[in-house]
Amino acid sequence: MHEKTRRAVLGTGIAAAGSGLLAACGSPGPHPRAAGQDGLDSSAMGAPARAGAPAEDVPPEYVSPHGPEVAATEQRRGPGPVRTFRLTATATTLDIGARKVASWAYEDQVPGREIRVTAGDTIALTLANNLPQPTTLHWHGIRLRNDMDGVPGVTQRPVKTGAAFDYRFTAFYPGTYWIHPHSGVQLDRGLYAPLIVEDPKEPLKYDKEWVVVLDDWLDGVGGRTPDTELERLGGGRGGHSMGDEGKRAAKGAAKGTAKGTAAGAAKLGAARPAAPKKAAPAAPAAPMESELLGGHAGDVTYPYYLVNGRSPESPQVFRAKRGDRIRIRLINAGGDTAFRVALGGHRMTVTHTDGYPVVPAKTDALLLGMGERYDVLVTVKDGVFPLAVLAEGKGRSAMAVLRTRGKSPVKFPRPKELDGELLTADRLKAAEDVRLTPKEPDRIIRMRLTGSMRRYDWAINGRPYDPSQRYPVRAGERVRISFVNGTDMWHPMHLHGHTFGLPDGGPRKDTTILRPHHKVNVDLDADNPGLWMVHCHNVYHSESGLMTILGYQK
Repeated sequence: MHEKTRRAVLGTGIAAAGSGLLAACGSPGPHPRAAGQDGLDSSAMGAPARAGAPAEDVPPEYVSPHGPEVAATEQRRGPGPVRTFRLTATATTLDIGARKVASWAYEDQVPGREIRVTAGDTIALTLANNLPQPTTLHWHGIRLRNDMDGVPGVTQRPVKTGAAFDYRFTAFYPGTYWIHPHSGVQLDRGLYAPLIVEDPKEPLKYDKEWVVVLDDWLDGVGGRTPDTELERLGGGRGGHSMGDEGKRAAKGAAKGTAKGTAAGAAKLGAARPAAPKKAAPAAPAAPMESELLGGHAGDVTYPYYLVNGRSPESPQVFRAKRGDRIRIRLINAGGDTAFRVALGGHRMTVTHTDGYPVVPAKTDALLLGMGERYDVLVTVKDGVFPLAVLAEGKGRSAMAVLRTRGKSPVKFPRPKELDGELLTADRLKAAEDVRLTPKEPDRIIRMRLTGSMRRYDWAINGRPYDPSQRYPVRAGERVRISFVNGTDMWHPMHLHGHTFGLPDGGPRKDTTILRPHHKVNVDLDADNPGLWMVHCHNVYHSESGLMTILGYQK
């Protein structure tokens, strides 16, 4: 697609136009076997790609994000009714309940307004960049065409300040997804929004739907920003290049943060951030440890944890009637925090994870790593109940409220469900119609996660991210990625443009938690050509080098 001028798009709100349903989307069938090879293609490990290098620089033996193979795959999906959106990323002031903060967001709110389409629709979204840094938009979990994936220097050039970019692709698979930038540590600001792709033949029966986005928050509090946090941790050596403009903006943010952000907002016509009204809560004295996560829970202490953009001092209230059957779509948009979630007084039935159906399973609580999503069903009892969200291992919590009548109390006791039966993805099974057909892999790729919290030298197989890296695959192969965590830290590993199956008929996912010194083998069918990121979804780890590229060979 192409960049537009700033004047063509500034001030636009997010809006959808068009409608219509296509036939239900079936799960992909098995693919033909092909011979393969293991490991990293050293022939592609020459000089690093230029900052912001376009996809045209792809070596000739690899499929380009703009190549005919990508276009042909998209054509087979078939264009559906066009749903048109406009989205502006801007510096602004946000009310998160406990206080107002200077940050960046989509359309001046957090989370950004929900994007909702039907499977088979064509999404046509114009992203306008009113930020002081270049940016992009990544469609987390969507199996889309490669040139729309939003990775700067790999699938597209960064969208410069004052410019815009047109994203257009078929949203073929139903599920719970979300959007966020893939530039620097912008994800850990207010730049995220839910993306819901409805199934035109939805098999679930429910009365209401509640989309719940979880987040950890530090931006604009006490002079902190994600850029200053990354600098404090000593990271950022292997992150995405944003070009000279982005580097200058990030450097200014790291030095002068709140003042610099306010100046950038004023320059670009955004609201001037208000002075903070309250001091940030004190950091917990105890170390951030979690037995569930295998030790160290995270690198960053956050002053606030949010549910749908609200701190627990002023939670969102969802109203329902007794006996209503509610579908809750849970999304972890955090930068460095796993969340344990429970609904007081209720058990949940898990129906989906990362957009794909599972054999229904009942539980009291769920664990969500960064980037993970779960859909659950609950039948509402009469009263007022907390949706309790615990920052796992960090000693802090957030909440929302489910209410059928009466007023919400100022405080809730800790629901016993938080300490009850807890379900993790490895205990789930994929629904039969989306389960991968068992077969031996044509190719095995070993990815050993390396690095430490002390040196902050995160990498894969000892190599920090370089955009010229390629782990080769070929279309039609069954590929096994063997993730081996050689570090003392847990990592939520995410694959773009595909889903993989966990072992032994486990669920189809795009993000999986890897505990310290553990190994997880995941299988995928190579059916979406291009260049695709594989990375840790702790944004500070990825921007410090813990990511690489899966590349389709011609």
